[in-house]
Amino acid sequence: MDKKWWKESVVYQIYPRSFMDSNGDGIGDLRGIILKLDYLKKLGVDVVWLSPVYKSPNDDNGYDISDYQDIMDEFGTMKDWEELLAELHSRDMKLMMDLVVNHSSDEHKWFIESRKSKDNPYRDYYVWRPGTDKKEPNNWTSFFSGSAWQYDEETDEYFLHLFSRKQPDLNWENPKLRKEIYEMMTWWLDKGIDGFRMDVINLISKADGLPSTPSGKRYDWGGEFFMNGPRVHEYLQEMNREVLSKHDVMTVGECPGASVEDATQYANSKGTELNMIFTFEHMDLDSGPGGKWDVKPLKLADLKECMTKWQKGLEEKGWNSLYLNNHDQPRMVSRFGNDTTYRIESAKMLGTFLHMMQGTPYIYQGEEIGMTNVKFDINDYNDIEILNMYHEKVKEGKEDSNKVMEAIYIKGRDNARTPVQWDDSENAGFTTGKPWLKLNPNYKDINVKKALEDPNSIFYYYQNLIRLRKEYEIVVYGNYDLILENHDQIYAYTRTLGDETLLVITNFSSERPEFNIPQNIYYERKHLLISNYEVDENEGISSIFLKPYEARVYLLK
Repeated sequence: MDKKWWKESVVYQIYPRSFMDSNGDGIGDLRGIILKLDYLKKLGVDVVWLSPVYKSPNDDNGYDISDYQDIMDEFGTMKDWEELLAELHSRDMKLMMDLVVNHSSDEHKWFIESRKSKDNPYRDYYVWRPGTDKKEPNNWTSFFSGSAWQYDEETDEYFLHLFSRKQPDLNWENPKLRKEIYEMMTWWLDKGIDGFRMDVINLISKADGLPSTPSGKRYDWGGEFFMNGPRVHEYLQEMNREVLSKHDVMTVGECPGASVEDATQYANSKGTELNMIFTFEHMDLDSGPGGKWDVKPLKLADLKECMTKWQKGLEEKGWNSLYLNNHDQPRMVSRFGNDTTYRIESAKMLGTFLHMMQGTPYIYQGEEIGMTNVKFDINDYNDIEILNMYHEKVKEGKEDSNKVMEAIYIKGRDNARTPVQWDDSENAGFTTGKPWLKLNPNYKDINVKKALEDPNSIFYYYQNLIRLRKEYEIVVYGNYDLILENHDQIYAYTRTLGDETLLVITNFSSERPEFNIPQNIYYERKHLLISNYEVDENEGISSIFLKPYEARVYLLK
């Protein structure tokens, strides 16, 4: 059993803009985070992952970086950041920074130089190509709609941007660029950080020659040519040799389109690349053939198949990261649970389902109080992805606006970005000013103050889930096995370590299905570790009628 601190940790993701505003400008900031560290300590988390706080013009909320070694003015100063790090460390908590190196901002000094002339020393830090027949160099589309190429008059060439046109892709083929990135990473590690979450890190290697897709369409999805590209493992192994292996750090790579087989390389147990990756497979289970915005109902059978494939596929070969929401995904209780009648029960059930699996759990801010999705008017959204998609589909007459809005209500990224609901005062205690993004109007009912006053709240349930991870080695290191594979309402599984078994039972429905324990599960004693309803300890477990969204975890010996 290869024990590591990052396997035993629970990570809390902070999206700084929406966490806590200390100065009344309506934007969350570093001093706001410092004010709430005791709250995070009370919850019991070990690591804080900070979404980008670097200098940025904010075209994509900080994922467009203009200076990797400075702090965004709206968030504070480097002195504030240093104080945050010291305050975290004084509470025995670690800090993981976001690393965004597939692209920079077009306002980064490298790009400003790069676009000046074809023979500029920085030209090759980015991906420049001449057009073909007065059209883009190839037919790839960006993640944020439209062509992945932007024409630049200055030198009569196009630059590649897989995201916004203000996020030009860096050219990892250039060893000078790679050296600069590794020096920047080392600079942060020398300042004392404890790891990196790496934004879309599996996009850094593009296919040789940047070919168009064979469809013949003017614009087409080209993911096969830039996801998990030909040199990506070479680059990550070099990064590991030059930087990561010299520090005891935690690394997680965001890897859209990565398979279990890919993950066994990225997150291999030899530790030559990263500790773990974020898979997107379970996040795409409610997407139809038209992609993210083509929403279809989630089938529990699909979730079982997907989660089990990753749990078994990485067993003893790698390590899983466990999440059901983040800054790019809608609120999990709205997506996988029931955010009305059974909001509290289903939020606790989903937490149990996730935290009892093998892997490192990630909690996204507000998840621990059961924050929900929101329904805004289109003019109240801020997210570039939402606005571009709406413009493309509605303004160009491709789809009815009501249908597009329904998809945004379910899948839009701003669902997760509404400010954290601290109390029931004006603006939910997030700011004394005008919030940068409207609050979810349900903050009077759903807020931290209320959660902390209620011993049966989702917050204290999460506190217990985290405590169990510290107390029982089996929660971290036990092997996972699915049971009741074909049940369409109950997701149940076991974790096994030595002569102990964890039995995890979760009901993903508002009905009362019957759980029957499989005959091959033997035990002499059982102990109920956690449940989201009152349970009689003496109740047998061979047959149980579960309540709506019920969750139970038993330790069997």
